[in-house]
Amino acid sequence: MDFSQFDFNQRPFLVIWETTHACDLECIHCRASAEPNPDPNELTHEEGLRVIREVKEMGTPILIFSGGDPLKRKDLPDLIRYAKSLGLRTGAIPAVTPLLTRERIKELKDCGLDQIAFSLDAADQAEHDKFRKVEGVFKRTLESVAIANEYGLAVQINSLINVHNSEQLDELIKLVGNLKIVFWEVFFLVPTGRGKELPLLVAEKFDAAFEKIYALSHHVKFIVKVTEAPHYRKFYFEKEIAKHGISIDSLSLNEIDMPAFLKKSAGPGGSIGHAPQGVNSGKGFIFISHLGEVMPSGFLPIVAGNVREKSLKEIYRNAPLLKELRDPDLLKGRCGICPFRSICGGSRSRAYAVRGDYLEEDDCCSYQPSKLAVKR
Repeated sequence: MDFSQFDFNQRPFLVIWETTHACDLECIHCRASAEPNPDPNELTHEEGLRVIREVKEMGTPILIFSGGDPLKRKDLPDLIRYAKSLGLRTGAIPAVTPLLTRERIKELKDCGLDQIAFSLDAADQAEHDKFRKVEGVFKRTLESVAIANEYGLAVQINSLINVHNSEQLDELIKLVGNLKIVFWEVFFLVPTGRGKELPLLVAEKFDAAFEKIYALSHHVKFIVKVTEAPHYRKFYFEKEIAKHGISIDSLSLNEIDMPAFLKKSAGPGGSIGHAPQGVNSGKGFIFISHLGEVMPSGFLPIVAGNVREKSLKEIYRNAPLLKELRDPDLLKGRCGICPFRSICGGSRSRAYAVRGDYLEEDDCCSYQPSKLAVKR
């Protein structure tokens, strides 16, 4: 599908459904502060089927079953089968606990799951297990990757980059680079949930990580995607035009089609890991909580509506919160005058978590746009 022609005002290209709040891990960065037992008010099986239908009817091609731990839902295989019967591309993000057995991985493959995601947040076993607060989870994660490979189930690795591992990023990159995967999603911390207790990387450390991620993306066969650091798009653009001897300072950004350039300059797999239109919270992406609450992102926990009361399509297209988030001219501070606001826009989730305003600037971006910049 050509996402460059996708109208994000009408539909997101990705929906994540938090199928349950329940999870047996207590990861120190968890946005949801998940607990072992499911909420008795979580969406029922029938409500889940209706949500899946609404995702399809809205024209969204990708649905991710998340949590908590989606394996805590006994109907997960049936939900995946139903989504596949409608032609949706599906992914799941199970927690690496005793529930994730060889048999469960095979079952997920057999019911049609397209991609399974596991988390690796450090190349060192002790450091990763400390982060996940469960001994042995690092070893079981690598074993689960191998089992999924064995069954031909495409594997995605999710990694959080923050103070705890930014200095060991080279080792993590080496580990991930040697795995048989199709996708590496690199998350940058948003201080929400349990993550409020963690220190946040400064902007310059983001740039240092971007350098390493950019270099990796040009020599691996899997897609590298950056999440909650949309200013990587500006970084990528600047690196690409520098190959042609062009600097951003000499460029009239009003005279170049940046989305088209980014698409033309795509990396391995025909993608740099993010749609050239600039996906952000509520803009090309939406999150549905276990209670049916529709939010711009799981990291931006403001409710725009509830699928128990309105259709997903109506909420996505008409909720004032989501319409604001899709209008780059409403952004404030440096983000408001930045010429890259349409393809970047800063992390709306981090702006809300740090500044209490989802339209404010993202403090983790080091770029200083000219005060003379004129809004288009």
